[in-house]
Parts: sequence; C-alpha cells; structure tokens
Amino acid sequence: MNERQRIMVVDNDQGTRQLLNHTLAKEGFDTIVIADTSEALALLKEMDPDLVILDTAPNGSDGLQTLDLIREYSDVPVIMLSTEREVASLQKALSHGADDYISRPFSTRTFVARIRAKLRRARKAVR
Repeated sequence: MNERQRIMVVDNDQGTRQLLNHTLAKEGFDTIVIADTSEALALLKEMDPDLVILDTAPNGSDGLQTLDLIREYSDVPVIMLSTEREVASLQKALSHGADDYISRPFSTRTFVARIRAKLRRARKAVR
C-alpha cells in the first residue's frame, strides 16, 4: 500500500498536538491536527481520516459527546487519549464506541504500535 494513511488528532493541549504531529509524520502518516471539536467534526466528513485520536476533554468539551457524534455517521477507528487512569473512564470510553484508550503520559513507540494495530484491523475489516 503506497498511499499514506491519514490520522486526525483532536486535542486541546498544544504540546500533545505538536508531539503527535511530529511523531506520526516521522512514522509516515499524514496528520490533521485540530484543537476544536466543531472543526474536527466538520473536517471528519470532508477529510475521511483512517483513524482519529481524540482527547477525552478537548477544548473544555466532553470528548465522549464528540465520540457519540462521530459514531452517528462513521465507524473510523478512534483512540481516546486521557489523563485519567481509572478503569471506569476506560469502560465508559469503550462503551461509547472508542476502539482504544491511552492514558497520559504515554510512550510514543507504544502509541504508534497501537495505532498501527488498529489500522491493520480496520483494513482487514474492509476486505
């Protein structure tokens, strides 16, 4: 597959956005990096990313509400990114349709491995 896969990052923390943008670009992905969930929802339909990384509380809004809106029209893999480490938060995100849940701080190598695993599974599901 020669086409670069596109990942949308929605996070209110500028440092996290920069880190993920740099890391994912270095790993060969095209990135769409956004702080605002309204903009992300509008671009999601237009850009059709292969995967979305969604902060649980982007821009002060509820990331789970954003995930619910995404799930109304898309089955794109979504990895939730959170500062919370409680099992209840993980369960809640997964019950809303998240495909994975990663707590901060995180290892970028592990994060990229999990992204690749989700993308592999999504490609197999399409076949």
